[in-house]
Amino acid sequence: MATLEFWFEFASTYSYPAAARIGDLARREGISIVWKPFLLGPIFRRQGWNDSPFNIFPVQGRYMWRDLERICADLSIPLRRPSVFPRNSVLATRVACAFVSEPWLPEFVKQVYRANFADDLDISERKVIEACLGRIGVLGAEKIEQALAPANKDALRSQTERAMAIGIFGAPTCIVDREMFWGNDRLERAIAWCKSPGFGQSA
Repeated sequence: MATLEFWFEFASTYSYPAAARIGDLARREGISIVWKPFLLGPIFRRQGWNDSPFNIFPVQGRYMWRDLERICADLSIPLRRPSVFPRNSVLATRVACAFVSEPWLPEFVKQVYRANFADDLDISERKVIEACLGRIGVLGAEKIEQALAPANKDALRSQTERAMAIGIFGAPTCIVDREMFWGNDRLERAIAWCKSPGFGQSA
C-alpha cells in the first residue's frame, strides 16, 4: 500500500480543511496515512519570523482568511476566525505526537482543529484538550499526563527538527516518496502521486 506522510500544525489555517478531508481521500484510493504532528514556531524563527507570516504580511493574511472562508463553505465545515491567531499549539501537539499510532488520533486531530477554528477555544488550555479527548471517548487527563512526559517532549522536538531537515517550511505538507506537496490545495496532487507510475522512483 502506498504511504503518505501528512505533516500538520494545529495553529495552521490551511491544515484545518486538509485534516478534515485527507482521511476520506486516502481511504478511497487505498493509501495509508502517517500522521506527523510538528511545530511551525521553530521553523519560522529560523527564517527570522517571530509571528505567523499571515500576521507579518497583512495583505496576505486578509487573502488567506477570505480564501479559508470559501474553502470551508465548499466543504461544509464550520469556521470562526480565532480571536487569537496563531494559538499556542504545544500541548495539543504533544498529545498527538505521543499517541500518533492510536486509532483515535485522526478524530482527535479533527476535534482540536474544530476547537481552534470553529469554536474559538484556546487549545493551549488543558481543559480544552481534555474535552477534545473526551468527545472521542478517551480519558483526557490520563493521556495528557503521559504526553507531558520528558521523553515525549524530546520526541516532539526531534519531529520538528526532522521537518526542518527535510525542508518543510509550512503546513500542511505531504511527503510521498521524498516528494513534497505543500498546502491544502496540493492534497489531491499528493494522493495522485501515490498512485502514479513514478511512485517509488523519484530522485
